Amino acid sequence: MQRGSDRMSVHRDDEMKHELQGLLRSGHPTRSEEWNDPEPAAEDDPEVTYGPVTPGRGPTYLEALRLELARNLTRGTFPANPRELTRALRRGNAPDALVEGLERLPHKARYDNVQELAVALTENGGSGASGPQSA
Repeated sequence: MQRGSDRMSVHRDDEMKHELQGLLRSGHPTRSEEWNDPEPAAEDDPEVTYGPVTPGRGPTYLEALRLELARNLTRGTFPANPRELTRALRRGNAPDALVEGLERLPHKARYDNVQELAVALTENGGSGASGPQSA
C-alpha cells in the first residue's frame, strides 16, 4: 500500500529499477563508461576498512585475508580446488601474494567458500596440509 509520500514518482521508480537490474543480476558494474565505475583499491593502499589504523585496532590477519579473497573471487567460483581458484585469481589480476599462497595448498582439497579458503591459508600457512574437504 502506498501512502503517496514517496520522493519520486512511480515512473522514476520503475526507471531506477530498470537501471539497477543488470547490476543486481551480474554482481558487478554494467556501465559502458569506465569513468563512472568506482576505482578499486590498490595493493599498496593503507588499510582503512575499519577506520584509522591505530595500534591494537586493525583487522586480524584472517579478516584481512578473507576480505582480500572476497574482493577477488565471486560466489560462482566456489566450490573449487586450489588450481581452479588460482586460475580465477590470475584472470582477475589479483595480488601475487594471494596466488602464491594458493599454489602451496594441497591440490586435492576443495573449498566451498571464502571463509574455508581463508582459514586453510592462515592455519596451514599455505604449506600443504589438508584442506576442509578432500576430493
